[in-house]
Amino acid sequence: MLRYAITNRTLFPGDEPARRVALVAQAARLAREGVDYLQLREKDLPEGELVTLARAMHAAIREAGGSTLLLLNGPPALAQWAGADGVHLSSTTFAQNLQSHHGLLVSASCHTLPDVARAQEFADLILFAPVFEKRVAGEVVVPGVGLDALRDACDAAGEVPVLALGGVTQANAPECLHAGASGYASVRTFA
Repeated sequence: MLRYAITNRTLFPGDEPARRVALVAQAARLAREGVDYLQLREKDLPEGELVTLARAMHAAIREAGGSTLLLLNGPPALAQWAGADGVHLSSTTFAQNLQSHHGLLVSASCHTLPDVARAQEFADLILFAPVFEKRVAGEVVVPGVGLDALRDACDAAGEVPVLALGGVTQANAPECLHAGASGYASVRTFA
């Protein structure tokens, strides 16, 4: 089962510098735990600060002896500049011309079967969401599409691994695997 962690520094206490230190420590911990992928998803940071953070996290992963691959949420050129292993593209981002991924591993967020069909042409991983639900500050903001939709997405993806996202926990992850997912992605499960 593939495990894909997504960062959210606002889940950590303290001021901004403390939260960034916590993200680097999280990267090392997840590497030691054998998490397969770690997506740096701090969209509000300026590019230079995001690159600095990505480089620190990448170094922490390697120092921890892990094989966790770091993906940067953003354009492929930024991920390459940061020394990340890959890039994560949102469903709106991959609608743009993405002829060159700069040799990076590519994960893509998908919310519909047409998204999956498009991503299947270029992505190495597909994150399909929200399977169960999407919560923000503890409130459900988007209801889940369910396991049948996940099964359809896995079928549409062909050979590209699909990871379930949205309300997925260690407890309900086996249901996702039974529906055909290769694993799951989460923010809170790995925080």
